[in-house]
Formats: sequence, C-alpha cells, structure tokens
Amino acid sequence: MAKARPTSRSSSDDAGIRGVLGVLWRPRLFLLAAVFLVALGIGGGWGSWQNLCAGDACPSIAQIRTWEPEQTSKLLSHDGELITEIGFERRTPVSLASLPEYVPQAVIAIEDRRFYSHGGFDPRGIARAAVGVLTRQNLGGGSTITQQLARNMFDQIGFERRITRKAKEIQVALDLERSYTKDQILEAYLNEIYMGRGYGYQNAARNYLGKNVTDLDVAEAALLAAILNRPGRYDPFRQPENALARRNLVLTRMAAEGFVTEEEAERWKLQPLPESEPEGTVTSIAPYFEEWVRQILDSRFGDEIYSNGLRVHTTLDRDMQRMARRAMDAGWAAIEDDPNFEHPLYEEFDTIEGFSGQTPYLQGAFIALDPATGHVRALVGGRDFRQSKFDRARQARRQAGSAFKPFVYTAAIASGIPASHVVVDAPVVYSQVSGQDWRPANFGNEFSGPMTIREGLYTSTNMIAIKLGWEEVGIETVAQTARRMGIQTEIERFPSTTIGAAEVIPIQLAEAYSSFPSMGTKVRPFPILRVEDADGTVLWEPQPERTQVLDSRVSRIMVSMLEDVVIRGTGYNAIRNVAGLPREVTAAGKTGTTNDGTDVWFAGFTPNLLATVWFGMDSPDPIFRLGAGRRQATGGGLAAPVWGSFMRSVYYGDPEASDAGDDESEATGLLPVPSPWGVPDGLNTLMVDRETGDLASRWCDEADSYLEYFIPGTEPTEYCDRSDRRFRLPGLRR
Repeated sequence: MAKARPTSRSSSDDAGIRGVLGVLWRPRLFLLAAVFLVALGIGGGWGSWQNLCAGDACPSIAQIRTWEPEQTSKLLSHDGELITEIGFERRTPVSLASLPEYVPQAVIAIEDRRFYSHGGFDPRGIARAAVGVLTRQNLGGGSTITQQLARNMFDQIGFERRITRKAKEIQVALDLERSYTKDQILEAYLNEIYMGRGYGYQNAARNYLGKNVTDLDVAEAALLAAILNRPGRYDPFRQPENALARRNLVLTRMAAEGFVTEEEAERWKLQPLPESEPEGTVTSIAPYFEEWVRQILDSRFGDEIYSNGLRVHTTLDRDMQRMARRAMDAGWAAIEDDPNFEHPLYEEFDTIEGFSGQTPYLQGAFIALDPATGHVRALVGGRDFRQSKFDRARQARRQAGSAFKPFVYTAAIASGIPASHVVVDAPVVYSQVSGQDWRPANFGNEFSGPMTIREGLYTSTNMIAIKLGWEEVGIETVAQTARRMGIQTEIERFPSTTIGAAEVIPIQLAEAYSSFPSMGTKVRPFPILRVEDADGTVLWEPQPERTQVLDSRVSRIMVSMLEDVVIRGTGYNAIRNVAGLPREVTAAGKTGTTNDGTDVWFAGFTPNLLATVWFGMDSPDPIFRLGAGRRQATGGGLAAPVWGSFMRSVYYGDPEASDAGDDESEATGLLPVPSPWGVPDGLNTLMVDRETGDLASRWCDEADSYLEYFIPGTEPTEYCDRSDRRFRLPGLRR
C-alpha cells in the first residue's frame, strides 16, 4: 500500500507559524521588558516601603529618640513599703545593669539568640520560623526583640496579623537600632513587655514569684522568659504543665547558647514551679484609702499620676490597717451571728461583682488617725470595695446618736458650767413646729433624778444632754461648737439635735474628736505625706492643718469626762472586759446609738491614737429585729468591742497575726503604751460630792467624793450636806 504524503497545504501552514515566531522572537526586546518589569517592581516596592509609614502610620524618628515608657505611680506606706500602683499600665522600670546576667540571657536564648549581631531584623530568624511552621517544630519566632519592642512601644503599629503590620514593625525596629544601643533596647524591652500580670519584669517577678527581679535564681529567670511568650498559655498557676515545659525549654536553650552548662540546666530543671500566688498580688489591704489618695492626686496632678511614675508617700500603716480590718471582720461576724440579726448575710453575695446602689448586707466604717498630725493610719470604708466603691468612712451621712453629746457638754464647759453641775433627770415635753409634742426618753425608759453632768455623759442619759443643751447652753451655741470642731454637715436647731439626731460623716466626727486629746487643737485627717517625681524630687509636701478650736482647759475637762465613759460608763464592759484592753492604756471616748439601733458608734482616743467605729445597714434599717425582750443594737455592745480590740492589738500585738505568720510587729504591738494626760496650767482641782456636785465634806459619804477639774471661777462654793442635822454651829461646816 502506498504511504501517505504530506499535502502541500500542511507544509505551508508550518512555514507560516515559523514565520510569525521569527518575527516576534527578539531576545533583546524581551530582556529589556524583563529589566523594565523588575525595575518597576523594585521601584514600586521601594515606594511602598517609603510610604508605608507616611503620615502618622509609624512613629517618627523624633518620637523614637525621645520616647519614655509610661510608669505607674507608686503608693507607699508611711514606712516606705509599696501599697499599690495606679496608672494606665502597671510597670516598675529596672536597669539592665542591676539584673543578674542570667535574667536577660534567658530572654535572649528563647526569643532572639542573635540579638547582639543583627541590625533589628533577622532574615535567618524569619526563615527558621517558616521552617518550624512547615515542619511543625518549635524553632522559635520570627520577630526579633527589637521588633517586639517596636510594637509594644507604639500603638501605631498594632498587633493584627498582616503583612503591612510586619513591615511597619521592621521599619521601626531598624530606626530603633539606629537610635539606641543594644543594651538600651534590651532594657526597654524588659520593662515594656506585657507579662499577663502587669507590664515589665519587675512586676512579673513580684506577681508571679513574690520577689524583686534582682533576686531571681536561674530557674525563676527561665520561668519569666517562658511566660513572656504567651502569658495566658504559660501562667504557672493556671497552666502549670505548659509553664514547666516552656521553662525547661528555656533552660535547654540557655545551655545551647553557653549561658549555663548542661549540668546546671538539668539541675535547675528539677526546681518546682511556685504553687501559690504571692500574697497581696490581687487583693489590696486598703482599697478605700487608695481610692481616696487617687482622687486627691488626680485633682492636683491630672493624668500625670497615671504615666509619670510618681512616688506617693502616704500616712497608711499597713500593720495597723490589717488590725483594723481584723477587728471589723470580727465585729461584722459577731453581729451577723446574733439571733436578732435577720438581714441577708454578706456571704450570700460573694459571687456578686457589684451593686449599683445600696448593699443588702451589714456595713461599717473605721478610721484611725494620729490626733497630733491628722495622719490617717487605717481606713475601712466598707465591707467589700469590689462590690461597693462608696466610701462610708468619708461619704456616708448617718445620725450620730449619743456620739454627738460631747459637743453639748463641750459647749457647756466652755460656757462656764462645771462638770459638777447638777441637772435633774426627769421627763420633759417640748412642742414641735408641727404642733405635736416631743416626749424624749432615756434608754430603758428610766429616770434617776438629780445627777452631775459628768455622770450624765458617762451614763449617756438623754434627759441630761437635752436639758443642758436646749435649756441651759442653747442649741445655737451647741451647733456652733460642733461646727467649729469639724462637723460640716447640717446641724438643725431642734431639741433632738442634742442627742444626735443630726447626720454626721464618720471622718468628720473623727476630726472633731481630735480636738480633745490634742488639748483644743483640731487637725484635718489627711492621707498623704509627700509626692515625689520619678527622680526623687519633692513635688508636694502637705503640712498638717491644725486649728485651735477650744481652750486647752476645756479640752482637758472633756477628756476627763470621756475617760469616765471607759472607766465606769457605757464603754467600760465592752472595752475593758470584752475586748480586754488593759487599764494601763489610758482611753476615753463615747458610745453612740440612734433610734431603734439603726446606727451604732464608738469614737474614742488615747493620748497618741484616735479611732472611730460605725456599723449599720445602707438602707438604713434597725440592725436587730425589734420587739419586747429582744436585744437592741447599741454602740456599747457592738462598736465599742471593735474599738477596744483594735487598740489592744495596736499596743500589745495580735496573737492571730503571729499564728498567721504576719509581720512580727503585728504580733508584738505597734505603739508604746502612752503616758496619761497631764493637767494644764490654769485648772483647779477640788474634791466634790458625786451626787450633789458640792464640795466634799464629812457630812456626805466619803465614797461619793472624787477629784474634779475646774476652770477658775466655776468652782462650787457650798459644802455637801446630806445629813439629817437640824442645828449647825456657824463655822463648823468642815
């Protein structure tokens, strides 16, 4: 069979194709086109690189070179110990030179082992990270320490996973390398990096390990280096297995880099992780006090307090604050355990984050201050700051009850009425503006007849205070005395004001009482000693605000009368017996109870410490259920024991603190037992009869005589005579 041959048409088609290709194929043309495209790509890339940080997309060189890290302000106790920090981002800078060399070495080993050799961007690191992703091996991240610092320093870069973000990060990193030394970059990194529980290595060391970063050992340094990669994943308290594995990887890398030997690394791997969080890392000991300080600083320094690293030396005594809190906790527990307490219990709301208004459970307030300086040593503004930010110590307006009576008696003494003056304890009736009659009564509805105003105060007899303040001294004088001493709330001019119907603020009551132990000089309570900048320069050093408001002789007589409250009056059993405050501690004060036991108080002082205690419901409602035969809430029964317990701890120590392993000073006492008050010049002392207020004589029972203080000109002139004699010879009165 004959073979087929190509037709002439096929031959012509092939020739045409070859002709066209011959025309199009020009090697030089294609080379020029390729060069043009490459140049265009390079130019476009370079232009994009140059415009990547146009405008405010990246920080400027000037911003980079003048950048300073934000620092929180440190609140320090009166003895210089850290209480808390306030700021947008909590960090405490440390210098690289102060750190053990293995602390930065651990970071370099796990995060950027060529840190000291690259220029801010490590192509080998990027390649290693890519290989790790492809092979599913942990070969380290691709960002250098400088890149990580760049995105932590400047918000413009951001943290989203995009190519443009990475490019910005590299560009800023290169600028950082041109502006700072490697050591400066590493130091800034250690102070800036977010560690889950604050910013920077110092905060991390305190919050994870309970120590300063300068005191870390190798295993602890490796743990922090492990945490910084992903704090949530490597938190030793929440993810201990992950944290241990990562820490050991850091130790392995340190050995590989020659920072430690392999034997040392293996030995450090045997060290266990911390098992419990350091005490004080979450709950503050004085949140209401801290918020008070913050408000004062904010009004004076503005946003500077949140970012400029101020050092604020406060008046707080941490040990005294703990004692105050323990005493208040015991007081709350005692009240809630009473069968007459029928309100909701605090423990029923422990899962509640917060209340928008009043809390449904029992509340209280406590203030302790130095009566000579006004320095607030302890403050409790409520039961749970997390649930209620309302500071009852500084903001609550509550009826003072009998805690107001000292102002009535002070006004009387200042008016020339002696403490031996006799008033009859008997029922009275006063017409009110409404046209109705007011018929006040004593606690217990009993009346005792004539008694000295000294006895009227220490027995807290209502009729004596009412008659003295309303009928003899005058309510206007009483109100002006209270105002001058420090009560700034409204004082209505009604008879009921004499027994505490007026509302007061606890800290103002403490201020007013400060004029007693300081012999007439009131002092404003204040929480700040001085404020320094980050370099230690003093920016503000407020001085105690003292004002002479009473004659020292008036104050000394009032101190004596208020001492009787503790010696033989409404505060005696609670303070000396229940709380166990020894008699060698000279103490004075006044109980306070409002109608139906809604508010209970004790405000008292020693020669070197003053404290005020208040309990009540936010509502306000009676603390205990009312009814015949039921116990009524009183200041002597509920508040005074807390005051006495606190004072006993301050002067003799708290056994509970010793058992709990707290500071030794808490177990042994904080203040020396003070000497009793002296007698100022200008006071006379005379023996008088307790029942009649007259000068003591042989015709009255000697057991009823006592030593009384008198401002010259106010002494009694009659001798006591309670005998049945019908005939008396002249000149034989004594």
